[in-house]
Amino acid sequence: MYAVIKTGGKQYKVAAGEKIKVEQIAADVGQEITIDQVLAVGNGAELKVGTPWVAGASVKATVVAQGRHDKVRIFKMRRRKHYQRHGGHRQHYTELQIGSVVG
Repeated sequence: MYAVIKTGGKQYKVAAGEKIKVEQIAADVGQEITIDQVLAVGNGAELKVGTPWVAGASVKATVVAQGRHDKVRIFKMRRRKHYQRHGGHRQHYTELQIGSVVG
C-alpha cells in the first residue's frame, strides 16, 4: 500500500518502511508524527484520490534525524562590468521513517 502526501509545499509518494527527506518539521528526533494531508491512497490496481484530501486517510512516521542539505552555490556575474557576487544556501530538512499508511 502506498500514499501520496503533501508536506512543506511538495508531494511525496511513500510506502511503509521507506525513508524520505522533507522540508523541516518542528518535531524532536524519535517523535512519531501523523500526516493527515493525504492526496491519494493506492493498493495494487486500486486507487483512491481525494478532493483534495482522502477522508480518513493518514500516514504515521517517525522522525529519524534533523539536518541540512549540501550547500547550493550561487554565482552572479555581469561580463565586462567588474561585477561578481558569491553566495550559498543550505536548506534544513527532516528525515522521516514511514511507519504505516492508513486509508
